[in-house]
Amino acid sequence: MNVLRLPFAARTWREGLHLLLNLPLGIAGFVVAVTGISVSAGLLVTFVGLPLMAVVLLLLRFFGRFERGRARLLLGAEVPEPEPLRLREGRSGPLAWMGAMLRSNVSWRSTAYALLRLPWGVLTFSAVTALWAAGWGALTLPLWSWTIPRYTDDPGVGINTDGEGGGWIWDAPWELALVAVVGLLLLILGAWVVRGLAVVDRVLVGGLLGPSSAATRMWQLESDRSVVVDASAADLRRIERDLHDGAQARLVALAMDLGLAKEKLTEDPETAARMVDEAHGEVKLALQELRDLARGIHPAILTDRGLGPALSSVASRCTVPVAVDVELAHRPAQAIEGIAYFTASELLQNVSKHSGARHANVDVWRAGDRLMLQITDDGHGGADATAGSGLAGLAERLAAVDGLLAITSPAGGPTTVTAALPWRDRSATAAPAR
Repeated sequence: MNVLRLPFAARTWREGLHLLLNLPLGIAGFVVAVTGISVSAGLLVTFVGLPLMAVVLLLLRFFGRFERGRARLLLGAEVPEPEPLRLREGRSGPLAWMGAMLRSNVSWRSTAYALLRLPWGVLTFSAVTALWAAGWGALTLPLWSWTIPRYTDDPGVGINTDGEGGGWIWDAPWELALVAVVGLLLLILGAWVVRGLAVVDRVLVGGLLGPSSAATRMWQLESDRSVVVDASAADLRRIERDLHDGAQARLVALAMDLGLAKEKLTEDPETAARMVDEAHGEVKLALQELRDLARGIHPAILTDRGLGPALSSVASRCTVPVAVDVELAHRPAQAIEGIAYFTASELLQNVSKHSGARHANVDVWRAGDRLMLQITDDGHGGADATAGSGLAGLAERLAAVDGLLAITSPAGGPTTVTAALPWRDRSATAAPAR
């Protein structure tokens, strides 16, 4: 039975060893924290108080790193590294390092961990020692009970053997077997206690020695900000390239043609008229390129009429028949609306280029505090955001605004891509929904 194997499982022994080590390591951490902080606090009136406190906090951070490694080895707890020490911008040197150490949330959480480790270590050491000593002693009693009458004056292990009635001596085979059963039960109980205490230990290590929720959120925001900055820079480069290679080049050629036509206006009116006619055609092409470029920046139809008509316009340009269904009682904030539009545009481009589909659907609706966008197609499937495709970049852009991208695309299809964006109401000054 699995229950009978609990006391002998490798996990029980690893976690039990961790709980036993809590006491000696807790004593060491407690001594460093209490002695170091007390002495350095008492010396704050001198110039050595703050440097000494910073050094003590550094030692406690090393202690926390060691404890994370011990928890990883014995408890199987993968505790991420907390935020690194951050110097204030533009500052360096010992004073900047000391100030950063004293301000660091990690330093003081490591100190709190060292202070709590001692009382918790006393509890875990006492519980594991008592249960394991009693359990293993009772379980193995039939193996070593013969040594008591041979090497001592006692007839055996018993209860109240010093009394006048002689007490109860455990020497009969059935009595030794009963004690062994009790020992096994104690070990089973001890295994459950060990695992329960180990769960608390994981929470303690993760809560005090891992990254704080605020720091994790800050890292995420910094990462998202870098994604947004990179995406914005790429968009600006694309716009600059399109203007330089497209409309700008065409307008330069148009200006030169009109200049030549002006020179020939008096000498060769027919040639001048033909050149003006050609320039008129170039103007139309330049205007079309500028419209396409403006649509790529932010389409006017999205601003004026909202997601439904804008997505219908995108769908009409797709090489695959697309059905659009937008169910929104109100329009979201302009930024969220724009992200949803460009997300759908990019996904429909993927459908046109890579899916091999015969039909696709675009559905948009609101679910609580989320704007949901779902695009499905009956293509050959196999879409994967982890393969370095455009889907990975799209997922990063959505994550920058707390959005999510979920892809279901088995081989052979169909493919379903769902984007969830945070719902933000449009301000009162925004254009009303139509």
